[in-house]
Amino acid sequence: MKILLVHNSYQQFGGEDVVFEQERKLLESAGHEVFTYCRSNLEIRAYNIVQRIALAKQVVWASPSHNGLQKLLLEKRPDLVHAHNTFPLVSPSIYWTCKAAGIPVVQTLHNYRLLCPAAALYRDGHVCEECIDHSLWRSLRHGCYRNSRLATAPVALMLAVHRQRQTWAKMVDCYIALTQFAKNKYVKSGIPFHKIQVKPNFLYADPGARNQEGSYALYVGSITREKGLSDVAAAWHRLKVPIPLQIVGDGPYLKTMQGEASNHGYSNICFKGLLCHEEVLFAMKGARFVIFPSQYYENFPMTLVEAFACGVPVIASRLGSVEEIVQDGRCGLQFAPGNPDDLAAKVEWAWTYPREMLAMGRTARAEYEAKYTAQHSYKLLMKIYASVLQSAHKESAYSPAVTLYSEAKNNLQEAP
Repeated sequence: MKILLVHNSYQQFGGEDVVFEQERKLLESAGHEVFTYCRSNLEIRAYNIVQRIALAKQVVWASPSHNGLQKLLLEKRPDLVHAHNTFPLVSPSIYWTCKAAGIPVVQTLHNYRLLCPAAALYRDGHVCEECIDHSLWRSLRHGCYRNSRLATAPVALMLAVHRQRQTWAKMVDCYIALTQFAKNKYVKSGIPFHKIQVKPNFLYADPGARNQEGSYALYVGSITREKGLSDVAAAWHRLKVPIPLQIVGDGPYLKTMQGEASNHGYSNICFKGLLCHEEVLFAMKGARFVIFPSQYYENFPMTLVEAFACGVPVIASRLGSVEEIVQDGRCGLQFAPGNPDDLAAKVEWAWTYPREMLAMGRTARAEYEAKYTAQHSYKLLMKIYASVLQSAHKESAYSPAVTLYSEAKNNLQEAP
């Protein structure tokens, strides 16, 4: 099968970029002919003032991406286009390009951008769904994107224009939501239920399970307030027994947290900084449990997949998709988001009962083996592709679609 993958990467490498690269490797290793159309927000650094002003228009309809993709479609003639992120340099214009070329489109919903200009459904320290329940213009009032009304305006306009043109409903053949929770949010916003399939993130290479109970608690991720690091600091202040904590990552809240740790004499909190992927996995295997205290609707964090693959349970906030992924009492423990007292209680229990946490770690590993391996993800992806190609064949007389559909069905039985 010939597949064109589309992705707009951000300036800082993140989970969406990891998933894009993993899925590309997955398809290539299975023998598919894979092409990519990629843009990067790093390009914006070289823009002059005129180009930066014009960027607002490009967010709504990026003519360079429209024309570039049109040329690539004519040259490569892929059987299917799978888009990951299109914001801001690719834009929804590519969906219309693909429809005009008669090529079906699959779109992975890595975040909540189609519902919220800030993509997170989070504002001023709390979950916010005003753009779903009321109007996109609520985001303009609050300046949700980058805390700026000026920056929010083109994003809100992009969403409004393409809702009015029914781009989301008519130009995309199938969406991939990462959890049932995310699917429900998108259906509530108006995306047709039958167009959304659920396929979770996965880990391309199996790191193997740990062989020890772990000797510290571990946090891995961005060091920001919305990630719940203030709750972690407050929880550690409440602990009745000293528990070592390693914090892996970087971010704007790092210096504040380091200062708090120093002022309170937290010699048991160690800041490890940014680590490479192999080092992160090594740190996970040495942890008794991973803490995931996020205060907003995460979609499907790769940290959870990695922890499960290593056989490490997770103490997570009871919120959104994370509540669905980390089953309380099975793969880890849940605590009330924004409640450091509850977090401290769960951390103390987990530290006091290492045997029970080991059992939860084994269950987490079993969850990984059942749901989050490359082989399982490949089968789900081929099933989605097969369904899209079958529907495309019913809508047109393009005979090669029959062969492609049969090929996709056969690939359900194969592993990369």
